[in-house]
Amino acid sequence: MNFRNLITPLVIVRFFQIFLSCTAFSLVASVTAYQSQYGAWCMFTWILAFIVTILIVVLELTGFYSAIPISWEDFTSAFSMLATLMLFTTSIMYPSIYVHVGCPGKVCAYLGSATAMSILCFFAYAIEEVGLTRAKPGEISGFLSTVPGLLKVFESYVACIIFSLLPGSFPLAGLQWSVAVYSICFIITTLIILLTIARLLAKLPINIERVLIGFNILAVLMYITVVVVWPLYFFRLFPNRNMCSGYGCLYDNGIGITILTCINFLAYVVDTVYSFRMVFFTVQA
Repeated sequence: MNFRNLITPLVIVRFFQIFLSCTAFSLVASVTAYQSQYGAWCMFTWILAFIVTILIVVLELTGFYSAIPISWEDFTSAFSMLATLMLFTTSIMYPSIYVHVGCPGKVCAYLGSATAMSILCFFAYAIEEVGLTRAKPGEISGFLSTVPGLLKVFESYVACIIFSLLPGSFPLAGLQWSVAVYSICFIITTLIILLTIARLLAKLPINIERVLIGFNILAVLMYITVVVVWPLYFFRLFPNRNMCSGYGCLYDNGIGITILTCINFLAYVVDTVYSFRMVFFTVQA
């Protein structure tokens, strides 16, 4: 075991991540304030961050990570980005649902503290991703440490949120096309991430850089249609909030999907621009 690594900035930040995520789910569990799909999601986020970060620290300190047949740098970068996004969502979702004026004083104190721990944990992962592990210009590193690689994780995560907001049926052709676009782009993007981590992407008998650019351009074109088609057809079915009651309002879900669609469209545009620059300018230089 290399004890010198214990005092490196990256390991210190990861110890903070472990402490903060553990404290967050422990505070919530102590008052059993997670009895809904939203609470279960928040608990899952904190526990996942806690367990995987402990695993990463143990494997790196013992050196056993080198025996695992994956790209360790790509795996840690992808997980750090994923944890940052999940904790960002959780830090907004949990207090908006569970921390309210009518909750008992002690319970509110626990839930408020858990929210604070979650926010601090989000910043800890953001610091790791932005300041410690992301590839700097001119550095040789894994694909998922670069801006296009991190955007791939972001695009997949946003698509997952879109899927969670989709209604159960799609009677109109425009909605069916939108769901098809979400699914196709999500599957291919996630496959790229998995192949990169498994060190298989570079072994494919194709010019992978140009294929990725081609996919990004196709994704941008498909998302352009969805940005227009989804709200046009969805709000024809659900024109107002008259049928809403409590959580799970389809009208509100439709607004959320529309916003997330625009965000993912912009993400694919930025991904395309960065990938184009990396292939046709960096390589030539």
